Amino acid sequence: MKSTKPLKTTTTEPPPLDLNRAIVLRPIAGADGSGIATQARLAEAAGLARALGLEVAQADAVPLRQISPRTYFGGGRVERMKAESEALGAGVIVIDAPLSPVQQRNLEQDVGVKVMDRTGLILEIFGLRARTKEGKLQVELARQGYERSRLVRTWTHLERQRGGLGKTGGPGETQIELDRRIIAERIIKLKRELEDVRRTRGLQRRARARAGLPAVVLVGYTNAGKSTLFNRLTQAGVLAQDMLFATLDPTARQVKLPSGRAVIMSDTVGFISDLPHELVEAFRATLEAVTEADLLLHVRDVASPDSEQQRVDVLNVLAQLAKDAHGKSPPVLEVWNKIDDLDAATREARLRRTFKASEGEGATLPPVAISAVTGEGMDALLAAIDRAAFSATRTITLTLSPEQGRLRAQIAAAGRILEEATDDEGNITLKADLLVADAERFAPIEPLPEEAKQAAE
Repeated sequence: MKSTKPLKTTTTEPPPLDLNRAIVLRPIAGADGSGIATQARLAEAAGLARALGLEVAQADAVPLRQISPRTYFGGGRVERMKAESEALGAGVIVIDAPLSPVQQRNLEQDVGVKVMDRTGLILEIFGLRARTKEGKLQVELARQGYERSRLVRTWTHLERQRGGLGKTGGPGETQIELDRRIIAERIIKLKRELEDVRRTRGLQRRARARAGLPAVVLVGYTNAGKSTLFNRLTQAGVLAQDMLFATLDPTARQVKLPSGRAVIMSDTVGFISDLPHELVEAFRATLEAVTEADLLLHVRDVASPDSEQQRVDVLNVLAQLAKDAHGKSPPVLEVWNKIDDLDAATREARLRRTFKASEGEGATLPPVAISAVTGEGMDALLAAIDRAAFSATRTITLTLSPEQGRLRAQIAAAGRILEEATDDEGNITLKADLLVADAERFAPIEPLPEEAKQAAE
């Protein structure tokens, strides 16, 4: 009788888990995850993961009926996360939501991979981007505040968690308390160092104010094109990439305007929806430049389908900063960027709709449409900055006799001398920028360029 050998069965081993591969999950309330806003937020979360250098193996919007105190998601979803991470070889799962320390620890234990929430992901990106001493201090302060509440994740071994006899705590309790004290002391030290940075920045801003140069600060949603615009206007060479949070450390440069006057322009870190509280606190020294600016340029990506929501998110952050600064809120000029990414019909329709929305909200400064990449609209933008930054000032021209040196000193103290010439007899002819009230004290006021044009017409 002929014997038959049993057939060999082959099993496909799942790929090993790779800490550079990630699954991105965006929890949503309700069962419908097809909305434009949800998809935009999912794309943003995936972009954040890529900004950290992760390969996004899968990105999903996950319906969530209720939040589980233990793992945030229900048991079925947790099992599915485990199966998908094993099948895809993803060693990281990014949850685009804030997780409690307990939820994060339990998810890591149940799924068997590293879990990052939205705050942790943004902190990691900031840590990667920081280049200056100030930036590194601010990131470390934010990270210490974040980790302080997550010490529970450090001690998972049974011996570390057992209790004492009532008089003294167990070894786990002792170690956690020690770590908390170390972190608290580190936070105090970091805040002290950042306070020194804050004072230095204040001195620098006051020095620029004495020089008569208005401060213009770029703000906007991350990846709206602020750094590209900053580079075009200043030739500063700041890193500008199609990447979330490409800019972290602030940069300031002087920009010449059509009138011959100048402003100090600063690029800042991009805002984002649900900006972690730890970052707002840590970056307060940097964000003070926003509240103390003479003019804010709100750079918007009008080619993004989520442009209106991004605008709301930025305005919410600005409102919070103004509240912290006791209500001070600089004027805002909206800059509608990336119009080169729109075809003619879409551009006209979107700009019309966006303009009506801004007009309906009582925007005092008309928006300017530009392309920071092609340079379209740059002349109009510079003219708008010139008008807005110097709206409270006027230019005067007058000739002083040699005996009027004290008057010249008064003019220099009140504003900024733009041009000055002395003739053979010692008479001084000067042109100066002054506040309207001061200008009226010294000489007849020259009209602004647009006022002169209207008068000529």
